[in-house]
Amino acid sequence: MRLTLYTDFSLRVLIYLGTKEFGELSRVQEISDTYGISKNHLTKVVHELGKMGLVETVRGRGGGVRLNVKPEHINVGELVRKTEDDFHLVECFKPEGNLCVLTPACRLKGALQEALLAYLAVLDQYTIADFIVNREELAAILFSKSL
Repeated sequence: MRLTLYTDFSLRVLIYLGTKEFGELSRVQEISDTYGISKNHLTKVVHELGKMGLVETVRGRGGGVRLNVKPEHINVGELVRKTEDDFHLVECFKPEGNLCVLTPACRLKGALQEALLAYLAVLDQYTIADFIVNREELAAILFSKSL
């Protein structure tokens, strides 16, 4: 299983915002500069995180983005399910267009489905808070780059 850049960037934005004091605003440009990621791409990610209710965007002068939900309430497995658009590990996982001739007798699909469910079950055990317990160390890395 490989996460898309979209999911990767979503996690990075949430970690960045979670490292700040809850409610503190950050600019998308500052996050973009810190991670070396396209501002346009991050703007789309932040917009979607806002639609999910995870972040709040404040428009205008002095605006920015901040967590709308405490880090301990942002489940990583749930986030991955919402940001990934394709859990079709192999062709036979697709609801339409499966041309694999082995499908009627194949046992691989069951093993791969079990592995996918185990992968997601592990992610379900974590929240963003679990990834920012070393807040000071993260802040030293993240915020020194955005100065």
